[in-house]
Amino acid sequence: MRHFFGLLLGFVVVGAVLLGGGWAAQVAARAAAQELDPVQDTRILIAIGVMAVLGLLIGLILVTRVSPLAAFVPSIVLLAWTLVYVLDVSRAASLVPTGAAVQQDLAEASRGMLTLLSTGVYGMLGIALFLPVIMPSRWARRWDGEDDEEDAGWDTGD
Repeated sequence: MRHFFGLLLGFVVVGAVLLGGGWAAQVAARAAAQELDPVQDTRILIAIGVMAVLGLLIGLILVTRVSPLAAFVPSIVLLAWTLVYVLDVSRAASLVPTGAAVQQDLAEASRGMLTLLSTGVYGMLGIALFLPVIMPSRWARRWDGEDDEEDAGWDTGD
């Protein structure tokens, strides 16, 4: 059951990183290019908050004992998209929702996604999220109870 919830959490992380991170990156890049003051533009403060929440979410997935599927799903999506970008830039760019019918915030997130993809941030995040997947201790169930050391065959020295 924990792997099922880990899989669902992985899909949530994919959406948060792609949409939230893309939007926040685009807003921050625009603010930096125009030298805007974050105190006077609340969108910049919201973008910084979104980045902080994404950092917290990714950090919790990396260090807690959730299912490794919570890290595997976003890592595979990010690494696969980075690989497609390396092999064919136009095909990778075509995976981003663009066009006149796209809502303004989604279009802004799309431009941010392309920025994060082209700068290698998605590849870097994909590798970092893949590391918990290859750790065998993340797949094993944690032992509960008082007899843990005896069940594991450990000598406590008593």
